[in-house]
Amino acid sequence: MLRRIYDWCIAAADKPYSLWLMAAVSFAESSFFPVPPDIMLIPMALARPRRAWVYAGVCTVASVAGGILGYAIGHLLYDSVGQWLIGLYGYGDKVDAFRASYAQYGAWIILLKGLTPIPYKIVTITSGFAGYDIWLFILFSAITRGGRFFIAAILLNRYGETIRHHIEARLGLWVAIGAVVLVAGFLVAFRLF
Repeated sequence: MLRRIYDWCIAAADKPYSLWLMAAVSFAESSFFPVPPDIMLIPMALARPRRAWVYAGVCTVASVAGGILGYAIGHLLYDSVGQWLIGLYGYGDKVDAFRASYAQYGAWIILLKGLTPIPYKIVTITSGFAGYDIWLFILFSAITRGGRFFIAAILLNRYGETIRHHIEARLGLWVAIGAVVLVAGFLVAFRLF
């Protein structure tokens, strides 16, 4: 099954809808969806390493746009949708402490948490809830999300064939590592918030 999904992502790199699908995943991940866009970015960049820059750019723009939706959920809809989403991920009792830390460390929170496997949607919704300056939020989101995706693009563009060989030889191991990192991100976020 993993091989079929991986092969589908590799083949999807040549399809006209691939950029739109990756943009949709990246947008949704920043506001409500639990799966990171790396699941598409990495295989697509491995299939076409020269397009890794385009893929990183699409992920960045869509992620920041999705972050604005997450911010709006937190700012405008926290009492209904935002609170429900935060509760769904199990962070309901931690929001007030996180909100208080924004007064002192808002920029650092956005910059650091946007690079980590900690779910970015928690940062976007809480940024809106905390009333963090929207323009600074957009700026820091563009820096951190762009940094994350373009670091991947640099590595995949430069070492794509070597990385592809290692991933394809041990696909199960790499998927397991990715799953562990994703779960660890949720656990760290649960402990920090």
